[in-house]
Amino acid sequence: MDVKIAPSWKEHLAAEFEKPYFKQLVEFVKNEYRTQKVYPPGRLIFHAFDKCSFDDVKVVILGQDPYHGEGQANGLCFSVADHVPIPPSLVNIFKEIHADLGKPIPKTGNLERWASQGVLLLNATLTVRANTPGSHQKKGWETFTDAVVHLLAEQKEGLVFMLWGKYAQEKGKFIDKTRHLVLTAAHPSPFAADKGWFGCRHFSKANEYLRSRGLQEIDW
Repeated sequence: MDVKIAPSWKEHLAAEFEKPYFKQLVEFVKNEYRTQKVYPPGRLIFHAFDKCSFDDVKVVILGQDPYHGEGQANGLCFSVADHVPIPPSLVNIFKEIHADLGKPIPKTGNLERWASQGVLLLNATLTVRANTPGSHQKKGWETFTDAVVHLLAEQKEGLVFMLWGKYAQEKGKFIDKTRHLVLTAAHPSPFAADKGWFGCRHFSKANEYLRSRGLQEIDW
């Protein structure tokens, strides 16, 4: 499968792309794009891997599904395209950054600026039918993104994993906490944010850890 991703990811994932489950997944996804309205746009399915190369990853944030509304999803978890209203979960993320670091709340929900600094914004499922959350779950994407998380956890050291909510925490439960910083909190959605999201201070903790390892901190 020829996809637009950074060369270092292409190299590390070449074997995964050849596995039978992934080939079946490709056929399913191609058929969905042919017959249904699916997000994100096809060219942005692997946007997270294109904007943040394997070599540059410093922080990993795990999401679940892409946004399923018109024009929202841009291939990065929690992120939306420019000029799209900022979704409630991302509003709460920005509120926590403001409380934690004093940064002003941005006017755009496009998180490409994080990705270009080494933040891998990875959804567990990379595609979704319009207005049908969860529609592309259990088709193979989770197997693929599990492989990505394993690859990062095993082949790199000193990463920051931000696991928000039970789903992300389950997906990252195998990560060796002696080799990486694993930060857990409630999901930032309005349904859960008051149960441990606000006040988690993940953004200052991440930067403190990166600085302790001699790395450039993230401009959140």
